[in-house]
Amino acid sequence: MNKAIPLALVLTSGLAVSTPAFAQSTSDAKQFAVIGNVPALCAGGTIDGANATFDLGVLVDTSTGFLRTDLSAPAKTISGSFCSIRSTIRVDATPIAAQTFTAAPPAGFARTVDFTATASGWTTTPARYATGSATHPDATQTRSTAFTGDISVALSQFATGGGATLRLVADPTYLGTVTVTLTAVD
Repeated sequence: MNKAIPLALVLTSGLAVSTPAFAQSTSDAKQFAVIGNVPALCAGGTIDGANATFDLGVLVDTSTGFLRTDLSAPAKTISGSFCSIRSTIRVDATPIAAQTFTAAPPAGFARTVDFTATASGWTTTPARYATGSATHPDATQTRSTAFTGDISVALSQFATGGGATLRLVADPTYLGTVTVTLTAVD
């Protein structure tokens, strides 16, 4: 009997080794897609200091009545501007015009001041608009990528509408405008 036990043990061991083991999975995974989108967006930002006025003060040399040659105003900065896609920046402007004196000015006088408005920082070439010009080829500039940054808006090249030999009519308010527009381009 002693001999039979080792043989039985060997047979049992052989059966255990030769029987394939069936592995059961202890986990199973499912994958889900997570989707969303970002629309084409442009935001103009905010004007630093909340001061949207270029105050030029007295426009004329009070001893001659001619437009001052030293007119200037600090540039304005628009902060926090962005476009999430290719975009254009456009600057438009209107001449600085007498608001009370609206009739045709008498001989030797004018009621408008032309200037150039420039919006820079968005594109390599600044957008420019000259109010005294018939065409404005540089008023719109294109940026080929999404962008965020500051835009600096400046005024320069002041000139009396109608020519430098004209004086400006008296008026308590001369007013012009500058508009900067960002547009998403698909």
